[in-house]
Amino acid sequence: MNRPFLGFGLGLRKEHYEAVLNDHPPVDWFEILSENYMVAGGKPLHYLDRIRQDYPMVMHGVSLSIGSADPLNMEYLQDLRKLADRVQPEWISDHLCWTGVGGHNFHDLLPMPYTREIVDHVAERISRVQDVLGRRILMENLSSYVSFENSEMSEWEFVTEVLRKADCLLLLDVNNVYVSSINHGFDPMQYIRGVPSDRVWQIHLAGHTTNASGKIMIDTHDMPIRDEVMALYGNTCDLLGPVSTMIERDDNIPPLPELLEELQQVRITAHQSRGADS
Repeated sequence: MNRPFLGFGLGLRKEHYEAVLNDHPPVDWFEILSENYMVAGGKPLHYLDRIRQDYPMVMHGVSLSIGSADPLNMEYLQDLRKLADRVQPEWISDHLCWTGVGGHNFHDLLPMPYTREIVDHVAERISRVQDVLGRRILMENLSSYVSFENSEMSEWEFVTEVLRKADCLLLLDVNNVYVSSINHGFDPMQYIRGVPSDRVWQIHLAGHTTNASGKIMIDTHDMPIRDEVMALYGNTCDLLGPVSTMIERDDNIPPLPELLEELQQVRITAHQSRGADS
């Protein structure tokens, strides 16, 4: 399948609404957090509609809980489709994880065992979601801090099987790959080489921290992209070619000009590889 290339984007955050509207910054596209705009009205939708007039957008969610044993939340899916009808996004994404069970939401992105049974469970649910939304969706790989004794395959093999069985696409979070590679002791490029390149339609980049012991990497989205992650991104561009790429910043959010400087470094890294048209 032909992968669209949107260029280089940012996550749209309320701290930057006015600057985006007033300054028209050189951002190719924005990613919105779907749940922030699944409301009846108010300022979020006011700003969303105005900014959408000038920039392409994609939608990114955190509440699909695709790996849960609970039934799919059809009310949530209908609201998500209504938002998509309003925004007309290039695509919609969520996470390859579960966030709750038994009606309880843990407000975290939780990993799953990498088994064939879970592949079948998740793929069937993704297929149903795609039927409701009327489009393919992108699923994002997690950063993880624990592993399961009953896993039957590597994470990249698991991701690949889900993508193929559900006929969905991948949002490749390069920072998450790096964080997990340190926590679990694998080669991050083995992971990136191990997923089907034609299904990678978007890349996330973000900052991370270490815990007090200095041994565990934690995906925090609260600081600039680290050099080692930027280097991994360059190698990823060499392998995959042009992929729409954005910076996630969810806490300790700096002024927009600071993020624009970082986004320019992302562009430079991509152009220095084979990852973007010159």
